[in-house]
Amino acid sequence: MPLLSTRGATSAKGFGFSGGSGPIFIDYLVVAGGGAGGAAHGGGGGAGGMKTGSAVKLTKGTTYTITVGDGGTGSSAQGTSGNASSLSGTDITTVSTTGGGYAGWYANTSGVSGGSGGGSANSNPTGGAGISGEGSPGGGGTTGISSGGGGGKSQNGANGPDQSGGNGGSGQASSIEGSSISYAGGGGGGGFARVGGTSGFGGAGGGGIGGQTQAAPGQPGTANFGGGGGGGNDYSPTGGNGGKGVIIISIPTSSYSASTTGSPTVTTSGANTILKYTGSGSYTA
Repeated sequence: MPLLSTRGATSAKGFGFSGGSGPIFIDYLVVAGGGAGGAAHGGGGGAGGMKTGSAVKLTKGTTYTITVGDGGTGSSAQGTSGNASSLSGTDITTVSTTGGGYAGWYANTSGVSGGSGGGSANSNPTGGAGISGEGSPGGGGTTGISSGGGGGKSQNGANGPDQSGGNGGSGQASSIEGSSISYAGGGGGGGFARVGGTSGFGGAGGGGIGGQTQAAPGQPGTANFGGGGGGGNDYSPTGGNGGKGVIIISIPTSSYSASTTGSPTVTTSGANTILKYTGSGSYTA
């Protein structure tokens, strides 16, 4: 994704700002919280929905609200989906992403739809659906007691082989911070270790690994990457938690107001100032 640039008013896309030497445009990355993995050789959680954009026009003096969604919570039964993230203001169309869907588990086989869908369990062949533009579907089981990986931003969760868990779908790379980093990877499905099954790996971009040994819990999705949680192995007590989301905006340093709440991490990349929100807050242009 291209880094932020200052452009003339005729090139504006989307939102409004005028002031200083001309209009100011930001780039953004918005990732929702990932869904929880399923317990007891359950599926992998779906990644939080992810959107990127550029040439978003802000209005000087306007406050923009940053809401960063938490990941879903794994449990010994059915976990929960992730929570939405959003960037909003009075003069812009809100940029919102949907939390990742939670995964199926031993006694409830269906993965749930979300930004990316959760993987299904118990050989259910169909994972939860993803939302177009935000993520991908989760995988399903095939034969035996198998489970699907959670969907990622750019790739479906894999179907689980016999007695095993499928890998989580890959996320998507963004260079908004100046180097390429992947976000929104799906969680790996849990396998049936006592009969030699294996668990799936998390997708690139923070997906949690399925439990690797008998009765091992699924691993959590990476915080502030929106990764899906991994599925628990065999009769594990829990599926992995989904990773919390993140919002990053890139602003020309010459126009940066330094007026923020929520304590974002502030860095620079070339001629741009980068605000990374790992929790909710605001920016006043």
